[in-house]
Amino acid sequence: MHTYNRIMLYFWLIAAISILVFITYMSFTDGIKKWGYYYIFSLIALVMFFLRRIMMRRMDKHLAFLEEQKNKKD
Repeated sequence: MHTYNRIMLYFWLIAAISILVFITYMSFTDGIKKWGYYYIFSLIALVMFFLRRIMMRRMDKHLAFLEEQKNKKD
């Protein structure tokens, strides 16, 4: 599961960057009025990256806590 989470973390980062680059290129070629509102998709992908990163850190801390509790019982 850790590998899957790591892959999805970088997927959202790559998606945010590629969408940002594509939308910026299209804004320069066709005009910002036509492509400007698509920047929200890049923002959503970036938010997903940070949320997943925060949740992965919380999960790691929780697993360490559970392991510590298990070791205290033994």
